[in-house]
Amino acid sequence: MTRARRAPWLQLVLGALWLLVPAWIWLTRAGVLLAGHPAYAVTVTVAAAVGVVLLGLGLRGALGDSTDPDGRPRRSRWMQVVGAAVAIVLSLLVLGVLGWLRPFGASPQAVALMDGTPEVEVTDAASRITLTPTAAAPTTGLVFQPGARVDPRAYLPLLSEVAADGYLVVVVKQPFDIGFTAVGAPERVVADHPEVAAWATGGHSLGGVVASAYAADHPDEVDGLLLWASYPLDDLSSREDLAVTTVSGSEDGLATPEDIGASLADLPPQTEVVEVAGAVHAFFGDYGEQPGDGTPGTSRAEAQTQIVGASTALLEEVSGR
Repeated sequence: MTRARRAPWLQLVLGALWLLVPAWIWLTRAGVLLAGHPAYAVTVTVAAAVGVVLLGLGLRGALGDSTDPDGRPRRSRWMQVVGAAVAIVLSLLVLGVLGWLRPFGASPQAVALMDGTPEVEVTDAASRITLTPTAAAPTTGLVFQPGARVDPRAYLPLLSEVAADGYLVVVVKQPFDIGFTAVGAPERVVADHPEVAAWATGGHSLGGVVASAYAADHPDEVDGLLLWASYPLDDLSSREDLAVTTVSGSEDGLATPEDIGASLADLPPQTEVVEVAGAVHAFFGDYGEQPGDGTPGTSRAEAQTQIVGASTALLEEVSGR
């Protein structure tokens, strides 16, 4: 005599979650996933495939028998409980991280700049966006790393203006849009552009932290460091050979003025400190509002004009070295 059939509800519920979360990410951020580093898009797609498999197994179990042919239960109850607990915790952890990693998308105006301008040619690749001035071959370059979970294209409104002033600018596409997954990215960029004689690394928020770490570890390669609403990972206070500019917003709710002020002790004494009055964290890119940010006291356009001006001033200093 066999036990009554039972619907494997856990597989069905988890399967639905594994399918719905990736579907939500794709439906709301398809353009960002397709334009960014492929790591996140591939992972989200694999998660959806896991959901399909779980749903298939659940439906198969619901239509089949829950016992072995000789009538013995397939697994003891304690093994079922432990397996279910592990599956639930693992699913919530993975899907929670994937949902949290859902990026901030670039504005339509920023995306449109991927076509380039008369002053700047834009080259798109799987791991970087390269902005090359058309007027003359650049000899100074900037490797720029985006903030956490920010579409790399969101920085084109500012960095296209920097490139138009005669500098090569390379925006790194970071796996999962997290800076620490692309710590060594500047090395590959520098190797691919032997025509550039002087380099600066830089970035926004977490991207600036990672850029500072690369500058600290490569003193013979990096001549400048550009921090946008960010601070250094290591103590660079003794680096008198490094040109540094830190640009921050007075109303930033994430990299607060207090955070920026405390970080100055770790920067060289010659560091150029620029605080943009009224600027918030999200003004350093074009990706809309960011949770936890402050309230702007100026316009995005006015703030970005000052950010670009401070950035080109740093690169001018680097080019003269």
